[in-house]
Amino acid sequence: MSFYKSVVRKVLFQFDPEDVHHFTFGMIKNLLRLPLTGRIVKSRFGFEHPSLERELFGLKFKNPVGLAAGFDKNAVLFDEFAQYGFGFVEIGTVTPKPQPGNPKKRLFRLKEDEAIINRMGFNNDGVDEVVARLKKRKSDIVIGGNIGKNKVTPNEKATDDYLICFEKLFEVVDYFVVNVSSPNTPNLRELQDKEPLTALLSALEKKNQTKSHPKPILLKIAPDLTDSQLMDIIDIVKETGIAGVIATNTTISREGLHSENKIEKGGLSGKPVRERSTEVIRFLAEKSGKAFPIIGVGGIHSAHDAIEKLEAGADLVQLYTGFIYEGPALVREINKKLARR
Repeated sequence: MSFYKSVVRKVLFQFDPEDVHHFTFGMIKNLLRLPLTGRIVKSRFGFEHPSLERELFGLKFKNPVGLAAGFDKNAVLFDEFAQYGFGFVEIGTVTPKPQPGNPKKRLFRLKEDEAIINRMGFNNDGVDEVVARLKKRKSDIVIGGNIGKNKVTPNEKATDDYLICFEKLFEVVDYFVVNVSSPNTPNLRELQDKEPLTALLSALEKKNQTKSHPKPILLKIAPDLTDSQLMDIIDIVKETGIAGVIATNTTISREGLHSENKIEKGGLSGKPVRERSTEVIRFLAEKSGKAFPIIGVGGIHSAHDAIEKLEAGADLVQLYTGFIYEGPALVREINKKLARR
């Protein structure tokens, strides 16, 4: 067992998960300000090999392992995460105006299931603050901008919020992700229905095409969609011309859970989502004839899990809960295993 799992995780898991998140962010930020620590971290957790490089929707990735949205919501540590070996970092979800999110307590560990339930509710500092931080980018890591709507914005006006975030982030991110699949903003998932989703993505892609160098727009979908809804997603991607899909977000399912916290409301991530996420990836890849790129996320806790996603049809993968449970060595483990294949 690694030092992280045998010591660090045991200590951190004694405290409130949201408090730990902010504590570790502060620690990483301060640690990497010290001379030479960046090099030490990079040598310990980073791994580079030409075979890991990927080119997708016009972007070059040093490796296919990314950090999923929700971890660095406010674009505080993206440069630091580059030194931990990630090939790309997705910031957000970002909304036009700052919002506090849902009342605390809103983040729960399910230790027996190696999972997390969150009902954060798009808590973020607002797009202007995030843009200001991204303008100070020092690394060359690929940055994705995950965008959403404010809670107070009705669904009929949701497109306005997404367009505001798109315009403001355009010069400081490399690709966009449209998040209509979080279960923690009331009625947000209704935007996944075919008609409103087509209208939203068409509006964003129309604005995108007015730019001299348009940027890739991806759609993040829920794992709870039916086969019929997934067929609609394939049609929508083709019709709107967006660049690809991220599969999947958190689930509202509680099937097979053992932990006491399984009764909490919110989105479930971690090991229990792995199988369904992979099923969705495989379905989209096969039914579309691999017509568009897919980023696979959900329950990746090992190199084997990452390879499973890639073999199912994903082009890149992202970590979130697995990074918390397994520690930063997971990124290196996946990349080393991929380089050997």
